[in-house]
Amino acid sequence: MTTQAPEIKIVDTFRVACDGGGAATGHPRVWLQIPHETGFVECPYCDAKYVHKDFEDKA
Repeated sequence: MTTQAPEIKIVDTFRVACDGGGAATGHPRVWLQIPHETGFVECPYCDAKYVHKDFEDKA
């Protein structure tokens, strides 16, 4: 069995919401703050990685 790699999403804001996708397969909506120092944040539920567009080349 193979584990799927977490999804990487490029965003243009430093505050994002994640609900894991679909209603039946998702998780509770959480608001995440992308630190200006690193340019990315990972969702604690689904491990999706949100990368600010200014840090896209460093992801």
